Amino acid sequence: MKFPKPHTLKDIAHLIDADYVGADNFPVLGMNEIHVVEAGDIVFVDHPKYYDKALESNATVVLINKKVDCPEGKALLISDDPFRDFNKLTLHFKPFKRAHVSISESAIIGENTVIQPNCFIGNNVTIGNNCTIHSNVSIYDDTVIGNNVTIHAGAILGASAFYYKNRPEGFDQLKSGGRVVIEDNVDIGALCTIDKGVTADTTIGEGSKLDNQIQVGHDTVIGKKCLIASQVGIAGCVIIEDEVTIWGQVGITSGITIGKKAVISAKAGVSKSLEGHKSYFGVPADDFRSKYKEIAAIRKIPEILEKLKNI
Repeated sequence: MKFPKPHTLKDIAHLIDADYVGADNFPVLGMNEIHVVEAGDIVFVDHPKYYDKALESNATVVLINKKVDCPEGKALLISDDPFRDFNKLTLHFKPFKRAHVSISESAIIGENTVIQPNCFIGNNVTIGNNCTIHSNVSIYDDTVIGNNVTIHAGAILGASAFYYKNRPEGFDQLKSGGRVVIEDNVDIGALCTIDKGVTADTTIGEGSKLDNQIQVGHDTVIGKKCLIASQVGIAGCVIIEDEVTIWGQVGITSGITIGKKAVISAKAGVSKSLEGHKSYFGVPADDFRSKYKEIAAIRKIPEILEKLKNI
């Protein structure tokens, strides 16, 4: 997430009441999570296990809960609670804006696009040409939708990320300031839910087709011409490359990559990255050849036990 204008390290430190290491006028251009940070961004880290990863990342400013040696060319923001202060920055630069009408006056809607009754279109939403948005669809602020997109009834685009820190007093949510981006020629089925990114974009690639009742987690990127069947659940920060097919009720864990033209059969549980151009099934999901060997071996267990009895 880039800020509307550049800020200085001193400005940001003042906003969150933090100490800092670096020049007062050190430039700060935005904020992002570790997997999408760029030069000029703030990244936060609050556990020693991840200090090196944050300090060595592309981030220029590290919001950290301990004063450490600052890498050359970077700056530090020292906070007793980086998670809390990252949320403060999100709320400052992307505050919640209450809606007063069903279709925001700041929304841009293209030619020949149809918005059916009882839809909600939030602030700064962009919808392209020749789209059909069926009844009771909710499109949260800042969502970008391309041309020739169909969104069926009850779908929700842009809800907050399911991302929490466990504190003694309860779960504390990491605030979401990102977007949902739907590219051209995408179909989204009824009652699908697509969460916005924490600081970046959740993206559905050109020509992809989503069946009904699919959950897409925050910051997930689905490639071009993917086909995803009903009741698939995709966690946050997943990369699904082009032309992947995922059948019904597949569950996919966070932070993994599914390679181009992979096919995942129904009810599979995907717990690790999968290579492209292969077919997978089972829990945990594995390629057909390996899985059938596993099943064949399991079926031999009674025979093996029987032989052992006779020894």
